[in-house]
Amino acid sequence: MADINNLIVYCEFEDGKVADVSLELLTKGRKLASELGVKLEAIVIGDKLDGIENQLYPYGADVVYKAEDTRLYPYTSLPHSSILINLFKEIRPQVCLMGATCIGRDLGPRVSSCLHSGLTADCTSLEIGDHTDPKTGKEYTNLLYQIRPAFGGNIVATIVNPECRPQMATVREGVMKKEIFDANHKGVVVNLDVNKYVSETDFVVSIIDRHIEKCDINIKNAPIIVAGGYGVGSKENFDMLHELANVLGGEVGASRAAVDAGFTEHARQIGQTGVTVRPKLYIACGISGQIQHVAGMQDSSIIISINNDANAPINAISDYVITGNMEDIVPKLIKYYKKNSK
Repeated sequence: MADINNLIVYCEFEDGKVADVSLELLTKGRKLASELGVKLEAIVIGDKLDGIENQLYPYGADVVYKAEDTRLYPYTSLPHSSILINLFKEIRPQVCLMGATCIGRDLGPRVSSCLHSGLTADCTSLEIGDHTDPKTGKEYTNLLYQIRPAFGGNIVATIVNPECRPQMATVREGVMKKEIFDANHKGVVVNLDVNKYVSETDFVVSIIDRHIEKCDINIKNAPIIVAGGYGVGSKENFDMLHELANVLGGEVGASRAAVDAGFTEHARQIGQTGVTVRPKLYIACGISGQIQHVAGMQDSSIIISINNDANAPINAISDYVITGNMEDIVPKLIKYYKKNSK
């Protein structure tokens, strides 16, 4: 099956600004599209889209589809789904990428279900490769490898969709790096006639009032993170991590096991089911290092592991390993840094 069609990224935006996760996917999409020898396309749906393409061109977008209508903002499921479904029937993209956000999680399954396409959620890596069907022996080239932890993180699965198109994947914010492709790169804009793609019944749901609660916890952009796992032992012991983070000018993160145990709030969770971070310094306290957690912090510049298990998996990716009880080591670190920060 030789696809020559393009790769498209659904771009979210709020208050005139394209979401970081969409720019991250354009960065990755640019590399994948170049490898496939196809164009990188983007689609933005909403209102007040004037000049939005100038935010997308530097990340390598060759074509920007714009569907502009006052009824399309804020996001509602039916009209956005209709536009993507009907547009994809026309342009037949071979790959579609979306953010694993509230919108992406709602929109992606609707589109893939209607088009009888595959969809892999929460991918941690995307690559291009070949595949041979073990049953039929049929060979496929240039498929999208959709890579993500599976079976509770016990394996890393590589998922392929040989026949159906588009090959669809969602990716969490922060998993891919956001990098400018070429500040002077220019593409073309295609203004879609919205009425051609939607019906009046798509607007049966209207938003009367909308309130977005901003989160006070910002671990995604923290340069230093002190993270705790189940081995921290208690909510009270997490207070020590907060004290160390305050001394260092950082933030506190956590593994899923620590959050599930009630030691701290979900907004601090790092990993496959939490936030992906890339701090300059990551101090892991009482964290064993399951695949799901490692996926969210492995790109940290320096990793320090504090663990009473010398064979903990996280030690394998750590730059420095301190073997011992966190309750003994963390107070010493606090004392040392307080003394030397004056």
